[in-house]
Amino acid sequence: MATAGSGRQPKYQRIANDLKDAIRSGTYAPGDRLPGENDLMAQYEVARMTARQALGVLQSEGLAEARKGSGVFVRDFQPLRRRGIQRLSREQWGAGRSVWAADLGDRNLVVDQVEVTEEEAPEHISPALAVDEADPVCVRRRRFVLDGKPVLVATSYLPASLVAGSQITQPDTGPGGTYARLAELGHKPVHFREEIRSRMPTPEEAAQLSLSMGTPVILICRTAFAEEGRPVEVNEMVLDSASYVLEYDFDA
Repeated sequence: MATAGSGRQPKYQRIANDLKDAIRSGTYAPGDRLPGENDLMAQYEVARMTARQALGVLQSEGLAEARKGSGVFVRDFQPLRRRGIQRLSREQWGAGRSVWAADLGDRNLVVDQVEVTEEEAPEHISPALAVDEADPVCVRRRRFVLDGKPVLVATSYLPASLVAGSQITQPDTGPGGTYARLAELGHKPVHFREEIRSRMPTPEEAAQLSLSMGTPVILICRTAFAEEGRPVEVNEMVLDSASYVLEYDFDA
């Protein structure tokens, strides 16, 4: 008979650690079903809530996913390594490649939702873009799906006067994306700033990203600047934290 161990660590955490060790050792392979609540209750002699919390730990850490009516399974989705510096290099978008090309390898990325509108600049966006609150902005909302899994929703804001009549106002911005089109308009990005934080998702974000309960999101706000420090885009991204490794590789 297994026990949940001893010491000050909560029982559910010790059970979760046992399950994580079993995943690492290969006892449970990607796609395998993990022991259910009843199994863990009997094996560790714990209450149902304790067993549920243990499985919840694995889900919140992105190691497992619940499938309605089937149980909890070892996640077979491999996190995407987001190369924060290389992906924004002019060598990428300047050569007509997507900024995602630095991250993907041979993985399959689909933008399954695209909405392009013209709206008044939101209160927090107008100062970031150095426009008046009443000034219209081009708003691009997208959802990105990697290997069949929603991983990112993004909303970009650009001064409408800057991009009017360009392909940026269309769902498909063409080779090299928004930054290549900005360069063609004479406003190529020369500097980027990213701010990163984390929080729990809103219900809408959880639905858009198909998040397991308890999974936080990573928020990245990127501002692109043209010559003389002019901001030309603010991109607010919401990432499934369990689907990403953020990598920043640069010289000292």
